Order: sequence, then C-alpha cells, then structure tokens
Amino acid sequence: MIEMTIDSIRVSLMNYQRMVILKEKEAERYLPIWIGTAEADAIAVKLQGVTVPRPLTHDLLNMIIEVLGAKVNSIIVNDLKNDTFYAKIILSVDGGQMEVDSRPSDALAVAVRTDVPIYAEESVLDKASILLDKETGKPIFEEKADEAEGKGKKISEEEMKRMSAFRDFIDTLDWESFDKRKS
Repeated sequence: MIEMTIDSIRVSLMNYQRMVILKEKEAERYLPIWIGTAEADAIAVKLQGVTVPRPLTHDLLNMIIEVLGAKVNSIIVNDLKNDTFYAKIILSVDGGQMEVDSRPSDALAVAVRTDVPIYAEESVLDKASILLDKETGKPIFEEKADEAEGKGKKISEEEMKRMSAFRDFIDTLDWESFDKRKS
C-alpha cells in the first residue's frame, strides 16, 4: 500500500464533472478518481475549513461510528474494475479491525473528517496513476510514463480503450494552474 494525500479537486470545463486528485506522499504519481458533486463538496468543505450549521452526511457517519465505540484507522483505495474504483474504510472495533466496503469518494470524505491516512494499492496505481511533465504540467501517458519511471511495462490497447474516458476527462482539466492552487 502506498500512502496518498488529497492534492486537489478538479472540475471538467467540458461537462462539469468532478475529479479528486490523489498524490503519492513520497513520489510524483497522481491518481485521478471521478466523484459526484455532493461528495466533492463534502471533501472541499472540510479541506477548506468551512463551518456548516448542521452536520453533513459524512459528519453524521463519523458521529455514528464514534457513538458505537469504533474508530476510523485509515482508508484504502483497493481496486479498480471496469473503470470503477473501490475503497475500504478500516475501523478499530472492540480491540479488533473491521473493513467496510465504500465508494472512494465517501471514504475520502470520512478520511478528511477523521484525519486518518489515505492509502492506495500498488495495483490500482499501476492501472490508473499518471505522471505530470515537470515543464508543461500536463499528464504524461503511455511510453513517456514508462520512460520517466524507467519501466518497460506497456499498456495494452484494450486497457487504453477502457481508460480512454479517464484520458478524455484528464485532457479537459486546467493543468496550467495545477501547481498554483491554494493549499
């Protein structure tokens, strides 16, 4: 498992769909994950320190976890199948550990509220991570990424077709301002 941080939340200028960008904590790989508007807002509200008058859904979930005597330990983006990401919320319960299946967007909204580590399985990063060109700030795809990482691994044509929706979305993002975001 690789520790990740939430780098940013992006909006496509073409279709206004949201994407959360996770970044490897100790390296330069990024993991873009499509998320819904409500989940993007829930993550952004917490990251920006906005106070809301009533608990949001993920605040309520955290309160229920706490009232039941459990504690969130971490979240893991653990799989990618048919262009769908999967995650787990790892809980401590009665001295043991429990894994709860979750959408990554909900798991991330819980993670930012409980200040727990965010992880991604290496296999997920192998399938869907991107590198950014240091000069242009734009994504590096296919052979260029392999050269940058010093790896000889090629992505099959079938895999590229399945991931083309991600690539199309990433191509619509404003990468020029990627490193100019507010922390």
